[in-house]
Amino acid sequence: MPSMIEQIRANKVPSNMMQFAARGALSVSPSENLEILVYLARNNKIFGELARMTLAGWDLQICCDAASNPHSPREVLDYLGAPDNLRPQILPALLENTAVPLDVVAKIAVSATHEQIEAMLQSPRVRGSEGVLGALAPNPYLKPAQTAEIRHLLQGLRGEAPTGPTAPAVVVEEAAIAPSAEEEQVVEAYLSANSAEIAAAGSQPFQPIGGVYDASASEPAAAHAAASSGAAAAPAHAVHPKPHEEPKRLNTVQKVNALDVKGRIQLALKGNKEERSLLIRDGTKIVALSVLEAPKLSDGEVDKCASQKNVLEAVLRAIPLKRRFMKNYIVVRNLAANPRTPIDLSLGFMKNLLLPDLKNISTNKEVSETIRKLALRMYKQKIEEKKK
Repeated sequence: MPSMIEQIRANKVPSNMMQFAARGALSVSPSENLEILVYLARNNKIFGELARMTLAGWDLQICCDAASNPHSPREVLDYLGAPDNLRPQILPALLENTAVPLDVVAKIAVSATHEQIEAMLQSPRVRGSEGVLGALAPNPYLKPAQTAEIRHLLQGLRGEAPTGPTAPAVVVEEAAIAPSAEEEQVVEAYLSANSAEIAAAGSQPFQPIGGVYDASASEPAAAHAAASSGAAAAPAHAVHPKPHEEPKRLNTVQKVNALDVKGRIQLALKGNKEERSLLIRDGTKIVALSVLEAPKLSDGEVDKCASQKNVLEAVLRAIPLKRRFMKNYIVVRNLAANPRTPIDLSLGFMKNLLLPDLKNISTNKEVSETIRKLALRMYKQKIEEKKK
C-alpha cells in the first residue's frame, strides 16, 4: 500500500484528510509528517498557507533531527534552510549535514544574521570551505574580529602566509563596509534624477511615520530637537564624532538624526538592513522612496514593508511599480491586506490572491468594507469553481 506522502503527491487523499495533514495531525511518523507538511507548504495552493503556519511552530527536536539526517528528503532540507524558514537552533545541524550542498550553505552565508554568523564560524565544515568563507566575508553583519578570523582561515586554506594580526583586520573591515561600485552608481543616479525634489526638501529633519522609540538611545530626542530648531545644525552628510570617540558608539537612531536629507538618502542606498528599516518610515518622501532603490534590499525587507502601516502612501504606491517586487506573492498579499494601501491598488491585487488569503481579508475589519466585500465575493466564486 502506498505511503501517505505518496497518496498526497498523487492527489488521492480526501479534503478533510488534507486539512489534518496541513495541521500535522496525521497518524504517521514524525519524519513523514514533516515531509508531508513541507510538500503541502511548497506545492498546495489550498492548504499551503496552513502547512506553513504549522511548520513555523513545529517541534524543534523533530526539525533538528531531520536537519542533521543525511537521508532526509532534499525538499525538507531545502525548506528548513530557506532564509524565510531558517530557525537559529536548526542551523548547526544543517551546516554539518553532508547532504546539504556547500553552495546552499554559501547562500545562507551571504545574508546571515549575527547569530547565524557565530554558528557558521563554529562549524568545522564551514571553516574548511573556501567557497563558504568567501561568501561570508562581505557579509555586512560581521564584527571586526570575525572578519579577521575569516581572513586568517582563508589564508590557511589557500596556503598563504599569515600576515600581522592588526593590519589585515583593518583592511578587511574597510573592504566589508566600503560601498560597491554599483552602490555608488545608484547613489549618483538617484541624486541626479531627483535633484530638484532634494533641493526642495532642504534640511528637513528625520521624522519617522508613527514615531520611534529606542531604549538604548540617551540623546536621540535632544538631537532631533536640535535638528528641528536648526540649532548647531551641521550640513554634512556624515556623523562627525567627538575627538577620541568611536563612530560606532552612535546607535542607528542617533546616526540618522544627525543626517540631512541628502545624507539620509545616501545611507538608505548604501546602509544596512537596520538603517533601511528605519529610513523606509522617513516622513520625507524622497528619502523613504530611496530605500526601494537600494541594491542590497532583500525580498524579506520588501515583504515587511508591504505590510507596514507606518510608511507613507507613496511608498506603498511605489512598490507595485517594480516588477521584481510584484513577482513575490507575499508582497502582493501583504499589500492587499494592508489597510494603508490605497483602495485602487488593493482592488487590483485581489484577483491574484489564494483562497486562504481571500478568506482572511474578508474578515479583516482593519481593511475597508469595499475590500472585505470583494474578497468575500471572490472567495465564494473560487469555491464554486472548484466544485464544478
